[in-house]
Amino acid sequence: MLTYPQIDPVAVKIGPLAIHWYGLTYLAAFALFLLLANLRLKHEPYRSMTGPAEWTRKDIEDMLFYGVLGTIVGGRLGYCIFYKPDYYLANPLQIFYIWQGGMSFHGGMLGVIFSQWLFARSRGKAFWQVMDFVAPCVPLGLAAGRVGNFINGELWGRAADPSLPWSMIFPQSGAMIPRHPSQIYQFLLEGVLLFVILWLYARKPRKAGEVSAVFLIGYGAFRFIAEYFREPDNFLGLLAFNMTMGQWLCVPMILVGAVLWAWAATRTDTPSQPPLATAKPSQSTG
Repeated sequence: MLTYPQIDPVAVKIGPLAIHWYGLTYLAAFALFLLLANLRLKHEPYRSMTGPAEWTRKDIEDMLFYGVLGTIVGGRLGYCIFYKPDYYLANPLQIFYIWQGGMSFHGGMLGVIFSQWLFARSRGKAFWQVMDFVAPCVPLGLAAGRVGNFINGELWGRAADPSLPWSMIFPQSGAMIPRHPSQIYQFLLEGVLLFVILWLYARKPRKAGEVSAVFLIGYGAFRFIAEYFREPDNFLGLLAFNMTMGQWLCVPMILVGAVLWAWAATRTDTPSQPPLATAKPSQSTG
């Protein structure tokens, strides 16, 4: 078994200014989004759009701005509502104390969806066209966040068999027992594997909503599996059917993804044939 290496959460300190590794992983996530989104411009249907429907790098920068706001606001409100509603109802001002920690992926996802709806309206773009563009660019950013969780030594796993070669002792957990490094599991499943699946799937034109549906189903399923190895929040524990809050939040996510997939399958249009697009000569894809 291994022992958690006790990584200093502060990456750089200059006088009173401290730059934390977790903050740097957020920056890495945003940088990865910009990189992948620019590559995504070379995929169909986006590379063939001209005129009012054309996609540009300025669109990507604006999408990121909207997305950052949606992530922060939605992630914080989601944590307050999903995980500690009674506490924050009694202490509403502490909702704004984001420096104390407490963010929810599912809340952040809802925030991003709303922010991209606003972006789509502001640019006159189809909502599902925007969401299908964004979906493959997200998982590696999620992977970066899990690296931040590991560096912080938080969100550790449940007890593991000591014979498991990669089982790890997290002293900050309060119990010197081997555990699953669940942050790494989530890094590999929700981050790397989901990215590979989505990126390859989205390389070809799909019906509107199909790429988004694969993201919802894929993330929901991988997170549901990973939660079996992750220690439940100590203030919640296991809920009905011995499922964690994370698993319960994944259930509607998977169901919505399945419904979206079924709805998309009935559509006769594809995003490669947008009503406002004018085809450009064929080019190689990135």
